[in-house]
Amino acid sequence: MLKEEANHLLDHWIEHNESHCRSFREWAIQIQEISEKAAIDIEEAAKLMDKCTEMLKRAKQDL
Repeated sequence: MLKEEANHLLDHWIEHNESHCRSFREWAIQIQEISEKAAIDIEEAAKLMDKCTEMLKRAKQDL
């Protein structure tokens, strides 16, 4: 694999994760109306996705 291919792949994953995080947080607000616990779990999933994204950004810097 070429470095530019890996860079492109990491960019795609980062963008994809960031999009999911936004979606998770938007849905957590709506789900909170029916289940506070579920909303908290979804927010925690978003935080974990943020951590994954940070690791992907680190990997991109390490290329």
